Amino acid sequence: MGNKDSKKEKKEQKLNKKVKNKLQSREDQLKKQHRIIVLGTGESGKSTFIKQLSILFQGGFTKQEKELFAKTIQKNLIINTKILLKATTELGIEITQESKEIAKTFVAYEDLNEESLNAIIELWKDTGFKEAYERRSEFQLPDTANYFLDNAERVSKEGYMPNDFDILSCRIPTTGVNEIDVDVDESNWLVIDVGGQRSERRKWIHQFDNVSIVIYVIALSEYNQKLFEDEEVNRLRESLLLFEKTINNDHFKKTNCILLLNKMDLFEKKIKQYPFKDSFTEYEDENEVDPIIEFISNKFKGIGENKFRTIGIHRTSATNTEMMKDNLNIIKKHLPNKN
Repeated sequence: MGNKDSKKEKKEQKLNKKVKNKLQSREDQLKKQHRIIVLGTGESGKSTFIKQLSILFQGGFTKQEKELFAKTIQKNLIINTKILLKATTELGIEITQESKEIAKTFVAYEDLNEESLNAIIELWKDTGFKEAYERRSEFQLPDTANYFLDNAERVSKEGYMPNDFDILSCRIPTTGVNEIDVDVDESNWLVIDVGGQRSERRKWIHQFDNVSIVIYVIALSEYNQKLFEDEEVNRLRESLLLFEKTINNDHFKKTNCILLLNKMDLFEKKIKQYPFKDSFTEYEDENEVDPIIEFISNKFKGIGENKFRTIGIHRTSATNTEMMKDNLNIIKKHLPNKN
């Protein structure tokens, strides 16, 4: 009997030691964990940054997640087509008689099927419909709407499973707080994404404790666009005001910050069509990428720099996975040493 009790006791001691070691290991890991908060206005590209982390460090997305993205992509295709049709009317853009006939019935479509797909394909051939897309800074439309219009036939197929770029291009507004836990080299990152629209920002303060670094995402291509929540307010100016309010919070007085100047690809194309000075009259230099970037960077640095922290500024396109790898290497260099 005594021998059995002794064996049982040893087994329990071994189990307790194993649990204790596991808890200690987790505690040590948490001490070394970097809490990284990703901030910015709505549609700046914060959530795309989080999706890239999932692709790079968690093997991408599950079948169930892809199915949910597929439904959103298909629904957005219908919604964005309706937005563009409405814009042709409101902006006085002429479309063909055939497109006008399609428009009469398209308002009733809710789902992507053979009939609605054929209508979308025909509308996207219309130069007037495409002109509305080019003038999207005058109304609210996701920048990636054209990508899905170009791929309407593929994304409407039965059993469609979105690829990584489809998912990176899919716009789903962030609500609440989303977290992703990833191991990067020998360190652990808890990356926090919070909704960027005005109604979501009151929740930010609850995530400001013990932050290792602030990632602030700016959509450069939005220099001539208005807020979704307030069409009197320029998006880039709102981003500046939000950055000033956020980075000067007492929680971040000594916290390093990385500014990601996002949507570089769209920005480079857009300034050729819409001069930057038209939206920022105080800008006096050439309408070229580098001097405009310097102007924007100086505005943000003037707000955020102090003797306690560094502000790193880097260009990116969040949908570009290779560029994102470079961004992550830069972030690693700015993180505090926790060893």
